[in-house]
Amino acid sequence: MKIYLDIFIAFLRCGIFGYGGGQATIPLVQQEVVENFGWLSIEEFTDALALGNSLPGPITTKMASLVGFKIGGYLGALAAILGLILPSAIAIVFLINIYMKFKDAKWLKGMMVAVRPVVVVLIANVVFMMAKKSFPNLQSYIIGAIAIVGVFIFDVHPVILIVAALVYGGIFLG
Repeated sequence: MKIYLDIFIAFLRCGIFGYGGGQATIPLVQQEVVENFGWLSIEEFTDALALGNSLPGPITTKMASLVGFKIGGYLGALAAILGLILPSAIAIVFLINIYMKFKDAKWLKGMMVAVRPVVVVLIANVVFMMAKKSFPNLQSYIIGAIAIVGVFIFDVHPVILIVAALVYGGIFLG
């Protein structure tokens, strides 16, 4: 029973402090599942993130499902998902009225401006940690360069890049 509580609490922390949405919550998930509990290695986390990004839906919900299931089966997945979404569900129900009332207040706008760079830095930290293990050879650097060109120059949809990488990897790297 303790494992389900651990899973719930780990993802509850991510849900509470995951300001900025799914991508901004990824560093918190990484901290919990890799650093705090050791449920996944950084390589497994990177693979789970890649798999999650190749599927439809919110990334952190998919990560919670995957980690929860790996650690505690179906009940673990349920505990992780509930832990992750409960804070947002409760907060939105209670805070929407307050936000709407003060959305133009200078102090609230200041809070939003101040927290955005922190979220970007947290995401960058995960990217750098994942990059260390995601580029083991020259082919991976070439794949990464193609993805950069595809995203930033040709505005290729991420799904196309992910599927292309999966197909390439399955055929040429498997």
